[in-house]
Amino acid sequence: MRRMNLTIAGVFGMAAMVPAALAASATAYSVASHGGSAQATASATGNARATSYAGATNGGTAIANSSASGNRRGYAASDAAALADRGTAISDSRADARGKHGGDAVATSQSVSGAVGGMAVSTSEAQARGAHGGSAHSQSYATAMSRWGIATSDSLAVSKGSHGGRAQSISDSLADTHGGSADSRVVARSGAQYHGSAYANGVGVSVSGYRRHSEVRAKAVSQSDRSGRGQARVVSVEVKR
Repeated sequence: MRRMNLTIAGVFGMAAMVPAALAASATAYSVASHGGSAQATASATGNARATSYAGATNGGTAIANSSASGNRRGYAASDAAALADRGTAISDSRADARGKHGGDAVATSQSVSGAVGGMAVSTSEAQARGAHGGSAHSQSYATAMSRWGIATSDSLAVSKGSHGGRAQSISDSLADTHGGSADSRVVARSGAQYHGSAYANGVGVSVSGYRRHSEVRAKAVSQSDRSGRGQARVVSVEVKR
């Protein structure tokens, strides 16, 4: 559990580096103990920021959802973390930002899970759109761990820029396990039109162990047309012990 606590501390530390939203903020914390079960949801709209954290211990099960939507020149950030001890931690996080006329659209979504008794699912999605000289930056991180088996992690980052806009997508995903099985799916997609530029970076890692199974799928797509520029990079790692 120490490792999970460190991971969650890191996630919220990264969230602190994002500039504060001009409006809207939602926070939800939920903690349970020996009987387990904890659920936390948070939602924010308009420039946004949403944070959610769950907990639980020996009875297991912790679900955390967070959602943020940024408009009026963008910005949105969403964090979700879930821990459990004797099994099942589901974490979900989504962020959507739009910027135009020179505004920046920044969407950051982070999702962490945990478990120990097995199964941890984590999904993260960030989408940003920038137009007319605006820039779109979307970052999505998803981490899922588990000790006694099954960890699935998804990460999706999509950015679109047009009319001189810049689109940049970064998507990372990690799945772990110990008792066996781990999936990690990563997609980073950027698109640019009319002298816009698009950059996409994706990293996926899946580690397993014991009875093993590990699978990683990482994809980075950069599309540009009408004098737009594009670049895509992807890294995929699979470890079976």
